[in-house]
Amino acid sequence: MDVASINSNAEEFAIGCFLSIKTTFGDEFKGQVVAFDRPSNFLVLHILFGGGRKNVRILKANYIKELAFLGQGDDPVDLSKCCLDLSTLQAREELALRQAEAEAERIGVGVTAEAQNLFDALSKTLPVRWDKTVIVVMNEVRVNSPYVPESVSGGTPAANERVKKVLELERRRLHARGGP
Repeated sequence: MDVASINSNAEEFAIGCFLSIKTTFGDEFKGQVVAFDRPSNFLVLHILFGGGRKNVRILKANYIKELAFLGQGDDPVDLSKCCLDLSTLQAREELALRQAEAEAERIGVGVTAEAQNLFDALSKTLPVRWDKTVIVVMNEVRVNSPYVPESVSGGTPAANERVKKVLELERRRLHARGGP
């Protein structure tokens, strides 16, 4: 079936039917229609794998190059057989949100690419965080712009010297790699 007839024959996407699809990207797969949204032209499929495993694929029907109807099946979303562990899903969501927040805190706001690269390099060996545009190392040593060893202040003399040494080495390494 060609693309023009696919777009005009949306009944080919009846819920439960099995299709063999070739996309304009060269992908080939077989799946069962879960849903079709005519206004957006999106097709939702259960992709069938061995052992009864399924995956969900959302495909814009415009990208279907070839389509073959393989047969009609029951509604693939049988709610009587569908079981979701909501507590596990909520735990995964909370973990993902905490990870995203932690990653967002590691990105400096209003800092240069070099400052972010130095922060990232320092974070590999030392606990660091941003305080606006200042890199705070080990919750005591502060590295101000322009993020050179002379910009290091605070903390014990030993901690201060350690941060200066690591900062100097990281600046050399970044510049040797062609960084900013």
